[in-house]
Amino acid sequence: MSEPTRAHLATELVNSATAQFDTLAIADAVALMQREDESIHAALAAARADLARAIELVVERFRRGGRLFYVGAGTSGRLALLDAVECPPTFQTDPSLVQAVLAGGAVAVTGAVEGAEDDREAAGAELARRGLGERDVVFGIAAGGTTPFVHGAIDFARARGAATVFLACVPREQVPDRADVSVRIVTGPEVIAGSTRLKAGTVTKLALNTVTTVAMAQLCKVHGNLMVDVDTTKNAKLVERGARIVTTLTGVPHARALELLREARGRVKLAVLLQERRCNLEQAQAALDAAGGSLRKALLQR
Repeated sequence: MSEPTRAHLATELVNSATAQFDTLAIADAVALMQREDESIHAALAAARADLARAIELVVERFRRGGRLFYVGAGTSGRLALLDAVECPPTFQTDPSLVQAVLAGGAVAVTGAVEGAEDDREAAGAELARRGLGERDVVFGIAAGGTTPFVHGAIDFARARGAATVFLACVPREQVPDRADVSVRIVTGPEVIAGSTRLKAGTVTKLALNTVTTVAMAQLCKVHGNLMVDVDTTKNAKLVERGARIVTTLTGVPHARALELLREARGRVKLAVLLQERRCNLEQAQAALDAAGGSLRKALLQR
């Protein structure tokens, strides 16, 4: 039996604008790729409402004590892992809160494991091992929309009662899905036909950036546009960043901001409250807890 064709998919079509790509001078090839990338933000804008719905679902599950599981293969899986591993240092989340499940496992992070994406049952087995439950959300990512590994994850999640999101760069009428929220960011034919590490990969990175950044802001891990839950205990750069945030929010000199951070054991929110409320660490923590982790609300309390 012959395999079903994927030639009709938006991500597989031959791009007429780049038909002579191999003949171009380097500067012209760079300019052409940049022109193609200009369409990315329009595609994101067209999917804005669905992306917002997906984030609402993620936030709702987080508030219920659930976790976010990204699931993908190849470029999609690696981009998912990149977003997941950046959450703990940026927002001081538990590493278990946002996880990535890659087709092929850890080996696929640094090398291609092309056949793994065709295993429809493997993602479910891994999600079961991680204890997927009804409070969690599975966020499947498949640029071309057809990856069996990802569809298998969505089906497994539905059977477990978990919420589901599906992200693809092809219209839903080309490849349907069974997720609670379907986000289709249609970027069109790639500069090199079928190479979805290009526009599709770029738009996936932007979409995932949006998911976790907006979700964490909703969870009070951002104050204004400052990452007030940044983990300042990891390296000198993050200590300096934390001190700058404390200075920005309180107006104290840099040296005093460092003192406050040390007293607050590296917690920016607590350092700010120590200064602004003229309280001790226990009182600052109590105020923050009473405000549900919101620095803004804690500062308004009296």
